Amino acid sequence: MGNQKDKNTEKRILESARHIFHTKGFAGTRMQIIADEASINKAMLHYYFRSKDKLFEAVFNEALEGFFPKILKLIDNDLPLFDKIDKFIHSYINILLENPHIPGFIITEINQNPKRLRNYFSKNHIEPPKSFANQVLKAIADKIIIPIDPKQLMLNTVSLCLFPIIARPVIETVFKIPENRYISFMEKRKEEVSIFIINSIKVK
Repeated sequence: MGNQKDKNTEKRILESARHIFHTKGFAGTRMQIIADEASINKAMLHYYFRSKDKLFEAVFNEALEGFFPKILKLIDNDLPLFDKIDKFIHSYINILLENPHIPGFIITEINQNPKRLRNYFSKNHIEPPKSFANQVLKAIADKIIIPIDPKQLMLNTVSLCLFPIIARPVIETVFKIPENRYISFMEKRKEEVSIFIINSIKVK
């Protein structure tokens, strides 16, 4: 029974920390705020997580683990290039819509401390997907697509999907999109980005 109680308390702390860190970032968060959110005292919080750094590391790694492996898996498959790009865009936007706070959280914290991401990649032996680069280079050699650096192609694709998520308030304001219409706007964007990227590289 005690074990289960410990797990429930730890889960509640992580849920509270996730919410606070995602909205306030590392610098704007105090342990007392997390303790209050989790309805525990600060001493108990320190019992489970010795410091803000340790608690943040747990939340940050959780965000990365729910994000990067999924993304890398999307581009490491045997689909033809254009099908792969289309599937990646649809799936990536779905992931972003399901986790709208995580991209901004990760980007902000990486800018503050770039070592966090390097350490995570090193610890988990994460490397850029060579299979995608090789597939792009083969498509260029076969004159299916125009010459393009595979890294630039991936960056173009990711950026077109990511920007409207990070800049949602700007998008809604500039284009006068009601809040309840944003999801349908992004659903349409899946098709628009896919068509745009594929047409931009396809040999005419």
